[in-house]
Amino acid sequence: MIHKTAIIDSKAKISQSVRIGPYTVIGPNVEIEEETNIQSHVNISGYTKIGKNNKFYPFSSIGSNPQDLKYKGEKTELVIGNNNIIREYVTVNPGTSGGGGITKVGDNNLLMIGTHIAHDCIMGNNIVIANNAAIAGHAEISDDVIIGGNCGVQQFVRIGKMAMIGGMTGVSRDVIPYGLSFGNRNYLSGINLIGLRRKNISNKEILILNDAYKEIFKSENLHENLNKLNGEFKDNTFVREVVDFINKDKKRPICTPFSK
Repeated sequence: MIHKTAIIDSKAKISQSVRIGPYTVIGPNVEIEEETNIQSHVNISGYTKIGKNNKFYPFSSIGSNPQDLKYKGEKTELVIGNNNIIREYVTVNPGTSGGGGITKVGDNNLLMIGTHIAHDCIMGNNIVIANNAAIAGHAEISDDVIIGGNCGVQQFVRIGKMAMIGGMTGVSRDVIPYGLSFGNRNYLSGINLIGLRRKNISNKEILILNDAYKEIFKSENLHENLNKLNGEFKDNTFVREVVDFINKDKKRPICTPFSK
């Protein structure tokens, strides 16, 4: 069902089961799959592909030009997956030619009121971003991350799987998988025990990960600490994920307990 006041470009590709509310505007290069619900006063533009069963609330702006002075109108993309909830005043921008040309948002994410996702960001699945958090360009946010309200995530930052960021945190350093991070400029405050328990991770696995955390961050010399990890830690899936994250090529420093 498409409301009679909605303005839909004739070139847009929209499934018949998509619902579009009053005064919504959809541009010519937009593709929207089945069962997506777009409420009133939504603007969707650019080369934007939207999957199935998403819900867009009023005054969200999706696919408008990147907020990057280097952008000169070149063709870049925004791809949004399935089952996402995009609340009021959310903005999501497409990529830039200098950043890979694409912004991706995965599946089952909740972007609360006022969230901003900038150009060239790569977002995983099952992410919750609370009100008025801003994610700058080129950031990578992995699955099951929770970001508190009014956070600012700096460009090129990586946030690992199932990490939790406290409200009003300025994230200028990479956050390890399963990490818990806070602060005016973020520091690490242990592992995300609440998130791990919610995912039914066994107590044994949590204890191993917690012990490994203490070994990895017992001093500021991370690579020396990593080299001293014993076989039990190295063989653990969760610990190995943290180690691989730290060792991966990166543009931002790793957030540590010493980052205060």
